[in-house]
Amino acid sequence: MAELTHLDAEGKARMVDIGGKPETRRVAIAEGRIAMSDAALAAIRDCTVLKGDVLAAARIAGIMAAKKTAELIPLCHPLALDSVTIDFDFDDRGLRAVSAATLTGRTGVEMEALTAVSVALLTIYDMVKAIDKGMIIGGIRLIQKRGGKSGTWRAVD
Repeated sequence: MAELTHLDAEGKARMVDIGGKPETRRVAIAEGRIAMSDAALAAIRDCTVLKGDVLAAARIAGIMAAKKTAELIPLCHPLALDSVTIDFDFDDRGLRAVSAATLTGRTGVEMEALTAVSVALLTIYDMVKAIDKGMIIGGIRLIQKRGGKSGTWRAVD
């Protein structure tokens, strides 16, 4: 079993010391989905949601959340992100959100990509809940990471 890096020898929580690690280009890509009614999906697609442009707001919320990840997730390092993107794809039952976070640094950006997707999907829910309170958020996962000592990793579908 791999050693848990966020615990010291006595089992106490600690922030991992990344000071001696080399800086490398790091990328993480995460995805998630939100399922909803036909009416809610049409309102988003047609930009008729009374609260405004749902996808624009969700994109900004996700990017802002990625920048705040260290404030939300205990023991995460605050990171100077180079970029965060969020894209949305419609399907017949809802939306898929994909976030990519990048930096050149000593630790990965997986948590930032996952946080961005999560908050983007929560924002969609918040903006459309008047139309469909039964929306389902799920499938949030890391689909790829590159850089660092462990190199490239891809999720197996």
